[in-house]
Amino acid sequence: MKRTALALADGRGIVYFDRDEQVVRDAVDLRDLAPASSVSHRRWDATVEEWVVVAGHRQTRTFLPPTDECPLCPSRPGRSSEVPDSDYDVVVFENRFPSLGAGDGLEPETDLLPGLARRGPATGRCEVVCFTPDHGASFSSLSPDKVRLVLDVWADRTRELGRLHGVAQVFPFENRGEEIGVTLAHPHGQVYAYPFVTPRTRRRTAAARRYRTRTGRSLYDDLVAAEVADGSRLVAANRSWVAFVPAAARWPFEVHLYPRDRVADLPALSEDQRHDFGPVYLEVLQRLDGLFGLRMPYVAGWHQAPVRSGRADAALHLELFSSRRSPGKLKFLAGSESAMDVFVNDVPPEEAARMLRAATPAVLRA
Repeated sequence: MKRTALALADGRGIVYFDRDEQVVRDAVDLRDLAPASSVSHRRWDATVEEWVVVAGHRQTRTFLPPTDECPLCPSRPGRSSEVPDSDYDVVVFENRFPSLGAGDGLEPETDLLPGLARRGPATGRCEVVCFTPDHGASFSSLSPDKVRLVLDVWADRTRELGRLHGVAQVFPFENRGEEIGVTLAHPHGQVYAYPFVTPRTRRRTAAARRYRTRTGRSLYDDLVAAEVADGSRLVAANRSWVAFVPAAARWPFEVHLYPRDRVADLPALSEDQRHDFGPVYLEVLQRLDGLFGLRMPYVAGWHQAPVRSGRADAALHLELFSSRRSPGKLKFLAGSESAMDVFVNDVPPEEAARMLRAATPAVLRA
């Protein structure tokens, strides 16, 4: 994998990742852009002991532009985009409208309500990952070789962003579909480098620690072994990975992918694990699209160990879920889910797994 780091017109970083070691990337961003800036900050909610990020500048971000104005397609004569080159394999650049990234992490926290609410800098990084220059493609239409490149890119960004001052956790993810809230149709994902460990990861780390104290074993090792032995919720598997609908799935169609041999994060994946990921993940995505014969909206995110804490019991895995519960119906987070965090799932996990196993894999195009 060849890595070429350059800069955009406003000073944001951009990195091209290529399978061809001979390719040259030297295109210049010709746009007239003001220097990049962010006014994000974070606020502490003492009632749930969680941080909330406030990013008012994101109200002006690009929203569902027409295809010929897509900022993620390669630049062409007469139209410059976020990608100066005329083509790319995989490209990563700093988000123009980041949720995180203000300040240098050295600003002190201040009280908003003494002892109850405080404000701090939302340092970190938000990056955009473009998987393909083809606007009409989808992750499910990538080749296994291309998926391997994307996986290596995620590992690279996890390693590099984890070295930044103040970064506590790195989260690569992809959102697909307007139903999920995507504002750019071009196939892409993002990477968030948080200045704190996220609430869900804190809860998972605590649960894994309690399980090891109680049993002397790894929660995630036992979970993967039990799902494989049970088999009723398995969707796909090979020598290195297993994909299953979790027994307590929150969403109508939810699939988790675990390496059979536990690792803490993406950089720790072995050569075999990296090679074997693409075929399993593509099968899951193509079965999801084949379920109802349409592009399923989904969120897919990598859960991995924080940068500096809770690593001993962590287990890298990918969680994917769709908000679609039938061809014409979506699951919305209603009162119980939104207000109380108690999910009500209309599709039994075993039935969801059976439907996915029976679905004809599909590669859909625009």
